[in-house]
Amino acid sequence: MEYVIREMRNEEYCLLDNFLYEAIFIPDGIEAPPKSIIDCPELQEYIIDFGKRKHDKALVAEIQENVVGAIWVRIMNDYGHIDNDTPSLAMSIYKEYRGLGIGTSLLKQLLSVERLAGYSKISLSVQKSNYAVKMYKKAGFTVVDENSKEYIMAINL
Repeated sequence: MEYVIREMRNEEYCLLDNFLYEAIFIPDGIEAPPKSIIDCPELQEYIIDFGKRKHDKALVAEIQENVVGAIWVRIMNDYGHIDNDTPSLAMSIYKEYRGLGIGTSLLKQLLSVERLAGYSKISLSVQKSNYAVKMYKKAGFTVVDENSKEYIMAINL
């Protein structure tokens, strides 16, 4: 399947609501929470006023002019926060487009963009049972901290 990775346009930032919800890992056998869960302050931190902060950056994957995945970073006090100079990453791909390499492509492109912009690290938080842990490790992320359910990972750029 052919897709294009490009920078998210300002008028598309509203799509981050959907992608934030899609980024919530739901283990098999667990009922998905209502979409209103993204209204809680700790999740709003990922998307509120996106594009207005100096360090905000987002890329999308597009298939036939439809955005099917997004990856974004911002310096914020989120689950994956390690310091005030390191952007935290969030990403998601719509379910029907997972497993096609789109996430890996988005991740590689964003790491390159952030390296060229002068950042030295990127961090993230991921549930230990999330299949994406393998992708992050393969890309070079390492575990820098953890709790009973999540890894905090970082990559040196």
